[in-house]
Amino acid sequence: MFILIFGKDAYRGWQKFKEIIEDFKEKNSVKLSLDFLDFQRLAYEDFKNELKHNSIFNENKIIAQRNAFSDNNFKEHFLKDRENFSDNTKNLVVFYEDKETFSTKELLDFFQRNGKFYKFDFLTGAKLKTWTQNEFHELKAKINPVALSLLISFVGSDLWRMSAEIRKLVAYKQKNKIIEKEDVELLVKPKIEAAIFNTIDAIANKDKKTALSLLYKHIEKGDSPFYLLKMIIFQFRNLLIVKELGEKSITEITTALKPMHPFVVRKSYYMAKKFKLKQLEKIYLKIFQIDLAMKTGKIKPEMALELLIADI
Repeated sequence: MFILIFGKDAYRGWQKFKEIIEDFKEKNSVKLSLDFLDFQRLAYEDFKNELKHNSIFNENKIIAQRNAFSDNNFKEHFLKDRENFSDNTKNLVVFYEDKETFSTKELLDFFQRNGKFYKFDFLTGAKLKTWTQNEFHELKAKINPVALSLLISFVGSDLWRMSAEIRKLVAYKQKNKIIEKEDVELLVKPKIEAAIFNTIDAIANKDKKTALSLLYKHIEKGDSPFYLLKMIIFQFRNLLIVKELGEKSITEITTALKPMHPFVVRKSYYMAKKFKLKQLEKIYLKIFQIDLAMKTGKIKPEMALELLIADI
């Protein structure tokens, strides 16, 4: 059987890969081929010889190929010889692709006729929420609905990271305790926090074009305008706090602001040098005016953020 696994969501793709391999091992007396052990790509002729060898000796064997179809030479020869592979019934041949650019209708048709293909796109919305809830359930843990929504807004569709964050939260709360919003705020760093620094850096450099471009990228990815503004408020508040400490050294400021993470202090310290204190105070006031206008519905959130950047 021929199996193809691909798509943007590498986490679920990898889980499916392991599931297929383990299932085949349990149902068949099978040994793993050397190319599977380090999961590298065989050259086309080596791959073809491997299939031919197994056919002669009538063995059950697993052959795994990683990003084989990213090699145009491999893909071209595979499609040319594909009719010769249809009698491969005892082997499990699994192709795992990190990218989607390799995909063609001819290739997908082959896997549909001679096995299966699985495409994993990023989970969003209700599907992402359900997946995350199930992961907590598998670990015999519970999470408050508000905390769950916050966790998803912080991490997004990166299931590799989401899996790690879930295990961290469960380990922190241990057994039979519900994970609360405060736990997520304490242990999980928002995915856009670092990117917001770049937006503010562009604002500080009076590069409104770049700042707006970065803002549009956040919105296109589905980041909430209200959350974006919250992060902008958070970063400018830190800049204001650092700036008010005057000409102290970074070591003195880090000591004075112990609750603040040293990374945030360091970034804020150097960025604050690009602003005057009066300028930061004026920006901070403007941000809260925009915040009020958004929350009272006087202006659309996306437009409010555009105006904020344009006015700074």
